[in-house]
Amino acid sequence: MQKITVIGTGYVGLVSGTCFAELGNQIVCCDVNQEKIAMLRQGEIPIYEPGLQELVAKNVKENRLCFTSEVGEAIEDSDIIYIAVGTPMGENGEADMRYVKEVAKTIGKHLNTYKIIVNKSTVPVGTGELVRTIISNNRSNDRIHFDVVSNPEFLREGSAIMDCMNMDRAVIGTTSDKAAKAIAKLHEPLNTKIFITDLQSAEMIKYAANAFLATKISFINAIANICERVGADINQVSEGMGLDSRIGGKFLQAGIGYGGSCFPKDTLALTHMSDQVGYDFSLLKSVISTNNSQPSVLLDKLEHSLGDYAGKRIAVLGLAFKPNTDDMRCAPSLVIIPELLKKGAIVHAYDPVATKTAKAHLPTEVTYYQSIEEAVAGCDACLILTEWQEIVSMELSGIHKLMNVPNIVDGRNCFSLSRMYDHGFDYQSVGRPAVKSARSESHPVNY
Repeated sequence: MQKITVIGTGYVGLVSGTCFAELGNQIVCCDVNQEKIAMLRQGEIPIYEPGLQELVAKNVKENRLCFTSEVGEAIEDSDIIYIAVGTPMGENGEADMRYVKEVAKTIGKHLNTYKIIVNKSTVPVGTGELVRTIISNNRSNDRIHFDVVSNPEFLREGSAIMDCMNMDRAVIGTTSDKAAKAIAKLHEPLNTKIFITDLQSAEMIKYAANAFLATKISFINAIANICERVGADINQVSEGMGLDSRIGGKFLQAGIGYGGSCFPKDTLALTHMSDQVGYDFSLLKSVISTNNSQPSVLLDKLEHSLGDYAGKRIAVLGLAFKPNTDDMRCAPSLVIIPELLKKGAIVHAYDPVATKTAKAHLPTEVTYYQSIEEAVAGCDACLILTEWQEIVSMELSGIHKLMNVPNIVDGRNCFSLSRMYDHGFDYQSVGRPAVKSARSESHPVNY
């Protein structure tokens, strides 16, 4: 059992700390945000993540997990300190390191015994050495030693607990054999691949992995846009590509682009790092450009269907950037809905989880509904932006009857073309032929 302090109670810190507690360690999760700590002590989880509330409650009850805003005390009483604070995107794309620096300074001031300092936050290459310098400059006793480790996270929102408890690999970057062995031992119960490397390489692995996955998404979306122009079906193309073991099928689902807290921020941070060292990462810049333009593909489809949609009622199903989360960071809905309102549309919005969060980010003109059926009733078109299971499995016959015009523009390719034709919808998706219902076209399209 290790005594571990996790500083930061966002997605990374709260999930990682809870999972380490589940493995039998003594965990203190701390945050300077006293309101958040008060919520956690009352059993309220400030983020939506399936299974997290139950796992937190279990480990609090079994006295392996607690929460505090007394960061200094938590540091002094720990063997291992995880830094899991935010590194938000700055104005120029550079990662904002102010919180990491503040934490490193606090650690230095409270360094009372040998400790292992672990960077869990996604940070630019060189941060490990920066943290080492800040701690050294702020410790009161030069004879108290410490080691710095980079242990990047690879959690996906919506499946973060499963990802943590069944991780593909644990990347451990450090110059200390002692620290490497300690962090490796911490991960032993997970039966995962342990990969030990230097600090800089560990920091780069995180950025490189996210940039590559973002590249796959933008690549398949670009291919999808070509498929529409040549009559191919992107679903068939993706499946055929994925059968190649060198490529694989993951992250080859065409849609309206990536969002969330990681890919947009990390791709921009990596291009900024590249510029700083004199390398023009034009490939990644094209990935970002392709992703940024993808929501306009959906808007163009809607305009093609409705023409001038001023005064038209448009249902938007799904507001979060992906299913099983309430995270609105860089969600396509934040781009698409303001454009709809700007052109005079009346927007009906529905999301099973993210409505409360969305209200803080979207214009006040949006009307929110408690169900899919209420949202689509009387609408002239429906946009699907998030593939929640509730949306993918919605009863299409009933939706058809409720809509003023059975017109769906699907940014996540939730339905087969034949099914949408059979149910009488005008249906447009990404990278596939449009479906015209018998109502609007005397001859069905070829699928």
